[in-house]
Parts: sequence; structure tokens; C-alpha cells
Amino acid sequence: MKAALPVHSIAIVSDAWFPQMNGVVRTLSTTVEVLCRRGYDVTVISPDQFRSMPCPTYPEIRLALSWPGSVGRQLARLAPDAIHIATEGPLGLAARKYCLRKKVPFTTAYHTQFPDYVARRTGLPATTFWPYIRWFHGPASAVMVATESIRKELRGQGLDHLHHWSRGVDLDCFAPDALPPPEYAALEGPILLYVGRIAVEKNIEAFLECSYPGTKVVVGDGPARAALEAKYPAARFLGRKSGRELAGCYAGADVFVFPSRTDTFGLVMIEALACGTPVAAYPVAGPIDIVTDKVGALSENLDRAIAAALFSTRADCATYGAEFSWEAATAQFLSGLRAFEAERLAE
Repeated sequence: MKAALPVHSIAIVSDAWFPQMNGVVRTLSTTVEVLCRRGYDVTVISPDQFRSMPCPTYPEIRLALSWPGSVGRQLARLAPDAIHIATEGPLGLAARKYCLRKKVPFTTAYHTQFPDYVARRTGLPATTFWPYIRWFHGPASAVMVATESIRKELRGQGLDHLHHWSRGVDLDCFAPDALPPPEYAALEGPILLYVGRIAVEKNIEAFLECSYPGTKVVVGDGPARAALEAKYPAARFLGRKSGRELAGCYAGADVFVFPSRTDTFGLVMIEALACGTPVAAYPVAGPIDIVTDKVGALSENLDRAIAAALFSTRADCATYGAEFSWEAATAQFLSGLRAFEAERLAE
């Protein structure tokens, strides 16, 4: 049996990258930072390097308009030891096509419940889009997934070449001692917090519609923000926050409410927990893999989940959240890569 080739240089192809701010971008950018600190040579091929157009129904996301073969030529010039295709968009498709033509192995990742995500935006059933997911990820050497519930779902779709890649928290930033924002001082408690993109697939209206007493706070931005601010004037929309400001929003809240039904993990949940804030969510993929009875509550009724989560001990939440390490997650990512003879990329 031939020994595995070492990996020193890595090309990551992603349709999600800065200036977008979401869980995928934060996961990839943090992984790149850790890899670079460890001495790996990492190049990201992303939409900011090409002409682009706004994504229909979501203009904040730019879709790269690359010339035919341009992604492949860039990969050939880089001659990396491993190629990871992070997303199923135009750049991911171009990289996939090139790798298959050159017969080089590549890995992919399943970051988003893509069929459910597109279904919410098109009105078509999610089953319409599963054939594309099977087609896209089928040739990959490994499909990286964050949780057991997603592994089970993908296995049910015939994708069984799966590799575990979890997520982490920057514990120097997200901690219980982060100072709450000044806006919190005048709010009636308990403070119920949502953090993330303000978009239809995040199901934020379910949070804003719940009747539990207190003040609902929304941190983030997105295409649905103006409409939701107008519809729910009692909620406080604080806009986009990052770093210690974001950590303070978590730490000063009484419960973090995660209403999404389309996430594969939910990075914001472990950030909230690391800040000592319990989580209330639906019992769906992502929350069922992360939230235990000690650190929050799950229910099909968000009011009940919030009420139960308030009984969690904040010290238990912080201890549990601190178990999620970016160093460990990056080691998992590395172990899933497939190296190859770079000469096979030559034109």
C-alpha cells in the first residue's frame, strides 16, 4: 500500500469569503489563520478575485464570473499538495470540473443545508435539489461534515465518504467577562438574543413572534433586516458586531435563541455558550448535536425552550463552550485532506 503523501501547501476554493460575514466565512478564515500559524502555505480562491454579480434574492452574496478555465489555471500555477472545495457555487463547480479532468483527488465540505436553503428562497421542495448535492459531492475523496445528524442525513442520500470536521471558539475573545453593550442597560429583562444573518432561511420571525416576556435583541445584518425592523418595532436591532463587542452581546444576554432549521452546525451557539449564555433552539440538526440539558433547551415551542434554558447554570455553559477548540478542529480538517502528486495539475 502506497504511503500517504505529505501536505504542505493547500488550495481552498470558496464562493463564500470576505466581505461576507457568516459562519462559513468565519470557519474558513479562522482555519486558514490556524494553518498559517502552523507553517502551512494556504491560498484561498474566492469571489473577490473575479468579476461578480449579486446572487438573486440575496445581493450581499456575490457570485464569481470567472472565465472558462481560469480557476483551473490558477490551481495549475499554485500546484498545491491538496485541494479543498468548500462550497457548491460557481467557483466550486469550476474547481470540481478541473480536478475531475486532471484526475486529482479533492475534498469538499457540507457547510449549509443547501436543499432547504434554496427551497426557502424558491418555494420548491427541498427534494428538488438533493440530486445536485449528490452529484456535486459524489466524486470527492471525502466530504467534511460537522455533526453526526448531518452525517446521518448525507448517508441517507447515498454519500458515505464522510469525514468529521467540527468547529471552534476563539476563547481569547468569547468569554463570560466580555462587557455588555451600553444599549442593554435600559432593556427590560430577560434579554433574548439572536446573532447571525438576517435572512429568510434563518427563520428569525419564529424568534420575533414568540411571546416570552423580555426584550428581543437582534445582532447582524442582511436582506430581511429593514422589513423585520418595520414589522417588529419592539425588538432591538443593533446591526453587525464583531470581536469583543459581539462577545459582550452574548455575555450580557440571558438566553441565546437559535431559530434556524437549515444550519449544519450553528457556530454562534458555541460562541454564546463560551460567553456563559444558554441556548434555546428547535430540536433539529445542529442544535441536537450541540445543546445538552445542562446548557440550554430544545423544543418545537420556542417559548418553552427559552423558559427551560433560563434554568441553566452560566458556569456550566462557559465550561462546555470552552471545549470547542479551533486548534482541534483544524487538526480534523488536515486529517481529512487528500494529497496528490502536484505534477498531475500541469496543463
